[in-house]
Formats: sequence, C-alpha cells, structure tokens
Amino acid sequence: MLWGTFTLTHIITLIIAALILVGIYFALRKASQRTQVLVLGLLSFSGIFAIVYNLLRWGEPLAYLPLHLCSINALILPVAVFTRNKTIGNLLLVWCLGALAALVLNYDMTEAKIFSDSFAVYYFPHVMEFGIPLLLFKLGLIKKDPKCIGSTMAISMGIYTLVHFINLGVNSWCTANNFGYGDSVYRANYMFSIAPSNPLVDLFYSIIPCQYWYMYLVLPIVLVYLLIVYAPEIMKHFRNKKCAV
Repeated sequence: MLWGTFTLTHIITLIIAALILVGIYFALRKASQRTQVLVLGLLSFSGIFAIVYNLLRWGEPLAYLPLHLCSINALILPVAVFTRNKTIGNLLLVWCLGALAALVLNYDMTEAKIFSDSFAVYYFPHVMEFGIPLLLFKLGLIKKDPKCIGSTMAISMGIYTLVHFINLGVNSWCTANNFGYGDSVYRANYMFSIAPSNPLVDLFYSIIPCQYWYMYLVLPIVLVYLLIVYAPEIMKHFRNKKCAV
C-alpha cells in the first residue's frame, strides 16, 4: 500500500499522527516533570536515528546530510527537551511547522509503502519533530515568550543563509570533480535555497524567481504566525502595563 499525497491512506496517517501526540499528552499530563522530560527526551532521539539511518542506508551521504530544516530540528530537539532552554524551545515553535509540512506535503515519499522501513524512518521522526515542541509548552516544561520573536527570526535566517552557502560550496565541488550518484552531477538543495521542490515554495519562486532570496517570502508568514501564537502573552503584557500606569 503506497502512502500517496492526500489519498485516503495519507489522510489516515495524518489522523494517526494527531492521535499519537494527543495520546502522549494525556499519558504525561499528570506525570512528574522528570518523567515527562525523560519520555519526551527518549522520543526526541528518533530524528537523530533517522539521520544516521539515511546516511548509512542509501549510499548517497551527500544527499542525506542533516541540513534540511527538519534534520536540524532533529539535532537540537533533545537539547531543547533536556535543557528546557527558552530560546531553543520558542525557536522550535516555528521549526516544528517544517515537520508538519513534510508530513502534509510529502511529495518525495508518495511512492513509499506504509509498512516499509523507509516510511517508518520518515513518518515517526517527523511526527515527533512536530509534536514534541508543542508538548513542551502544553505540559508547561517551557514557557512562551514574545521576546524570543527576534531571536527566532534571526537564528532561522542565519542558519538558512549558512546552509545556502554550503549548497553553493557542495555544488561547486561536485561540478569541478564531476561527482554525482548515477549518471548526473549531484546538486545540493538543502532548505530549498537553490530551487523550489513542492507547490508551496513553487509559489514563492514564481513571485521572486531568484535562488536564496525567494524564501524570504516566508518571513512575513512566520511573523504573522508568531504574533498569533504569542497573542495571549502580548495582550497580557499590555494589560499589565496599562494597570501599572
């Protein structure tokens, strides 16, 4: 049975993902903080397992370097859980959306069989990368802080810029050495800084048809999202400020 995109099978797996996360929440909501951290911490390593698996399994390590947003999310997720660092936790409120997009817009995995190892290694880590940041806040392990909006935006764009230059460097090296997998020279496109690869980023590229820069159209969307997420805290701040006058 193939996973597909927006097929009945695909929709069912999205529902199951939601049920998994809701189940984890209800299983942990009355547990001790130590238990919550331990369980979420263990689950957070699923993404790192997936990174190692993909690097070793497919024989194309350049294609599976942990430089996509979800992979970077996977690398720092255990740090967020075990340290409960406010800056990292609030950053992952944005980055977790990349994992959600990977589950919903799964165009590279439409031919995956849902009972295969490749499906499991893609599906379950992305569910955790989306859900664990939300659970950290829902369980009160990390607090939302609107003051982190600036650091979230700066860190995200800083890493995106760094990854873009890595893409350029890898592609330059591959071209100079005629290196690739199969018959073609390999072209890195981590974080889609070089070219779009799905309908959502296709739309951005149609507006700004220039590599790297077209993804800056994500910024106003992220800012609106963050203002909505932090709206209760922002409103509380202004109410307290008004009362203090």
